[in-house]
Amino acid sequence: MTRVYVADAKLEERSALRLLILDLMMEVSGEAADWATTLAQVPVSRVDMLLVDWDLLPNEPVAALGELRKACPGALVIVLISHLDARQQAAISAGADAFISKGETPERVAERIRFVAAGVLNK
Repeated sequence: MTRVYVADAKLEERSALRLLILDLMMEVSGEAADWATTLAQVPVSRVDMLLVDWDLLPNEPVAALGELRKACPGALVIVLISHLDARQQAAISAGADAFISKGETPERVAERIRFVAAGVLNK
């Protein structure tokens, strides 16, 4: 079973993602509303995939995602973005495996998560 960690400051968005993950027959291994908690919990949560809100990252996203990768080197990192603009390229450039727009329908978000988990999502 794929273990997913959710890091998003907004409780409503974490709750929606939690339900979506459970519908995909995946396990929510943890969640956080801030960056410090994310970095502290991720190494002990044995995650396969991380969903991280772009706005949760510190001012230096490349360094932050690098730190996250050191904490869980085998995990896939998906950055959640609010707008499809330069953030899309920045998320990939900063070291994310993929990105998902928060504006997508729940079905589309689920599809993208499923593709990433299967390892077939093209950047």
